Order: sequence, then structure tokens, then C-alpha cells
Amino acid sequence: MKTRAVRIYGKNDLRLESFELPPIKPDEILAKVVSDSLCMSSYKAAKQGPDHKRIPDDVATNPTILGHEFCGEIVEVGEKWRDMFAPGDKFSIQPAFNYKGSQDAPGYSYPYCGGDATYIIIPPEAVIMDCLFKFESDAFFYGSLAEPMSCIVGTFHAFYHTRQGSYVHDMGIVEGGNMAILAGVGPMGLGAIDYALHCDRRPQLLVVTDIDEARLERAARIYTVEEARRCGVELHYVNTREEGSTEKLMALSGGKGYNDVLVMAPVRSVVEQGDSILCKDGCLNFFAGPTDPNFSASLNFYNVHYSFTHIVGTSGGNNDDMRESLDMMSKGLINPTAMVTHVGGLDSVVEATLHLPEIPGGKKLIYTHISMPLTAIDDFAKLGEKDSFFKGLADITAKNGGFWSPEAEKYLLAHGKPIDEA
Repeated sequence: MKTRAVRIYGKNDLRLESFELPPIKPDEILAKVVSDSLCMSSYKAAKQGPDHKRIPDDVATNPTILGHEFCGEIVEVGEKWRDMFAPGDKFSIQPAFNYKGSQDAPGYSYPYCGGDATYIIIPPEAVIMDCLFKFESDAFFYGSLAEPMSCIVGTFHAFYHTRQGSYVHDMGIVEGGNMAILAGVGPMGLGAIDYALHCDRRPQLLVVTDIDEARLERAARIYTVEEARRCGVELHYVNTREEGSTEKLMALSGGKGYNDVLVMAPVRSVVEQGDSILCKDGCLNFFAGPTDPNFSASLNFYNVHYSFTHIVGTSGGNNDDMRESLDMMSKGLINPTAMVTHVGGLDSVVEATLHLPEIPGGKKLIYTHISMPLTAIDDFAKLGEKDSFFKGLADITAKNGGFWSPEAEKYLLAHGKPIDEA
């Protein structure tokens, strides 16, 4: 079967190409990808090329498919897995296989498996490691967003705390404690706010910071102080561009500091501010992986010694995190729709990935069988003045408060220009 996919050949070398997939083996699965959301991790992979830990050294001659936040439909199942999966099953995937200790993952390491493709071959380790999930939903994009949400779920579980005189780590955030999410109104920050408010272990105080007032205001409209109060959480949004922001954060905590600090940007000043507001036994989780392998920041080791402050870093989630993410979405407890601000087709992936940090807004959602420029949802209405396709999308998203939706996805898949005709 022929597929069309974005493949990486080296640093800043991404190419949209058509090529033949080989026949599947008895332990492989042929699948149709429908949606993939772009991730900063893919940008880092594109920038680092074979220097990236998950990109093969010989990628220049054996390119791999980009994209790891994808959802789709199974087309053909190898004989070995026919009692578990069937053609027509919707699927979502946890890309961190951790198969035999390897860091190989879809979207980085495989020549025939990645999210930025029309058709792929899912390798046996996805099933062996229980990383391929059947997905029941009225929209594919929820399956794409399940992976980034699982990273957030894993982050909350990775926080840890201790009791003086004990060496046992109590995992998770402090229930009823103080939590700060720094640089927290990007797409992953929005997901973290959503999870903090609606998970089964919530802080009493949640303070969310950023230096972009417009993004803070958007977050405050989506996750309101009133909604947080109904969840038993006191929520504040703070612009840390203002002078004296650290003092303000400490004042909001009643001078006590924060049990859990989640740092969402690889910026030295943000890391150092996070360290400075930790309370005794406070845990700082460095979530945002830097592109620079030499990135560093200063920490107060007096507090490490006498106040037992500590650091953890997380990159991705595990299978249980993915299940929790899918389960909470299916029950309506979390709704990551707010993360999506742009929608595009497969032919927009190369430029969007290479320039991802420069594109404002949140998640960039890709429909791999569609040809469409990457377009901000906020621009649908203006484009709709001259284009009936965008007029339809504008009307649907307007009905949904300006957010992407299952209805918008169905419309796009029915009326968008097929990539094969591009």
C-alpha cells in the first residue's frame, strides 16, 4: 500500500513524500492515521536530527516518520493479533514503548510508524508492551490529545514528598496543598490546569503564571476562578512579567511557599523562581525538556539540605497514565479541546514543525488525509468571507465557543480537500 508521510533525514531536513509500505508481517498491524497533534518534542527532534536520543544515526539513508500524538483506524491485522484487534477498530497509541529498555518510539525511530502519515505499519512491540489502545469516541482528535494529556497525568504522579525521619517517598502532589504552575498557559499548561482541577487529588491553592497577558486572560476564561472554587480549589492567575512577582506568589501562599511547583518552560529565570518559592519538602517538577543539552539553572542547595526541597523531571507518560487520560476524557472529567488553536493538513506539517516555537497559540492539530494550510481557529471567520469551506468551519466553531469539536472534525473530513488531490 502507498502512504504519504513526513520523514526526517537530518537536522532541519523534513520531507513530505509518497512511498510504498511493505506487506505486513504476522505480528504487525496496518493502520490508517486520521489525526496527529504536533508536539514540541518533534520540533526538538527536527532540530537535533541524529543527535536526538530517539533518532537513528543512519536517518540520512533510512528516514523515519515524524509525529507521535496520533489516532486512527486499523485496516489489517497480522495473524498473531487477530484475537485482540480487528479492521475498523479505532486506536490511540502510547509511543513510549520501552521495549527491552530501548528508547525507540513512533514519530522518531521507525521507518513505517509515525503520526504524520496517511497509512502506517504498527510494529509488534506496540502490542507486546500493551501500548496500543482501542479507542471509542465520536472524534479522532481526542485520541491524539490523549498522549499529551497522559504526559501531564504522569507528571502529577511523579511529584513526591517525604516525612522527616522516613526514607519512603509518597508519590503525587500534596492533596490540599499549595501548587504553582509556572509558564502555565501554553497548551500543556492548560491541560495541567484542567487535570489539577478535576483529578482525584487536588491542591487547595493553585497559582498559574505566565508573562503573556492575553494568554493568561484566555486561560482565565476557559478555567475560571468560579469553576475552580466548585472543585474546592482557590485559583489565581499571575503575570510574572511584573516586578515583585516572586513576592506576590509567596504572599498568595500566605508566606508558606508551595508544596508542588510545575515548571512548563525551559527558561532559567522560571526554574530559579520555582526553586525560590518551594516550601519545606517542596518538589519542583521540570516538565519542559530543553533543546539545549547544556541548559542549566541555579538552585538553593541550603534549602536542599535543610528544607529537603527536591527536583524531579518527567518526559512522557506510561500506559497507566494513558488509560487514565482516556478514561477521564470518556467520562467528561477533562476536556483537552481548549489546547487546540490551529488546524491543518498533512502538507502543512513540515513548515509548522520547523517553526513551531514561532507560531502563537496552543496545539496544532493535523488531519493527515487532508490538504490544508495550518490555520488558526480564530481566523476561520475572516477566511469564511471568501471561502465556503472555512465559512462552515467558522459557523461550527462559533457554536462551540470558538473551540474545535467533534462536529468540526466531521465537517472537515467530509468537506476538506483530500491530500491525494493536492
